[in-house]
Amino acid sequence: MIMQRSLYRVLRLTLLFGLLVASTGHAATRNIVVLGDSISAAYGMSLEQGWVHLLARELAQNHPDFSVVNASISGETSAGGLRRLPKLLAEHNPSVLIIELGGNDGLRGYPVGELRNNLREMTTLAANSGVSVIIVPVAIPPNYGRRYTEAFSSSFTLVAEETDSALTAMIFDGFAISPEMMQPDGIHPTAAAQSVMLDNVRPTVITVLESL
Repeated sequence: MIMQRSLYRVLRLTLLFGLLVASTGHAATRNIVVLGDSISAAYGMSLEQGWVHLLARELAQNHPDFSVVNASISGETSAGGLRRLPKLLAEHNPSVLIIELGGNDGLRGYPVGELRNNLREMTTLAANSGVSVIIVPVAIPPNYGRRYTEAFSSSFTLVAEETDSALTAMIFDGFAISPEMMQPDGIHPTAAAQSVMLDNVRPTVITVLESL
């Protein structure tokens, strides 16, 4: 009888330990939310071909304690991203927020000051929730003149420095002037360009993840 009770206790403790380990493993999974526009929403192709999915697939192999949530919407602006962010933070409780927004602001000629303010508010809102922020710079055609284009391009570096956020390389680096890497509209990258986009973003993402 004593041996049976001892065995029962051992089995019970083993079961409880197993449940604790499983629970801890589940809790250790941390979310990375990508808040972007069509560039991150895989416009013109399947989501599985986009750079965000490619990142998620890599992290599943090399950093399995992180999960990627793609909250990108085609046509999204920095103002739209700011409006959606509180709900995304509450719903996904991310450890990392990747902001890839601003392209549609620039294409529509929105004031650069508004873009900067929206980026600042998003980074501040996330940082106040204990979230590490990564800003992804984007480029626009020079339709509105050199002054506007330069002010637009400098916005990402400026806000990253002001808010102590991480900054990736320009996501279009290495292929922006290659027609075969762009869709017919000349704005959206092709499926072939997605791995290059990931190459531009990956180093900063990994650095941030390894610092957590």
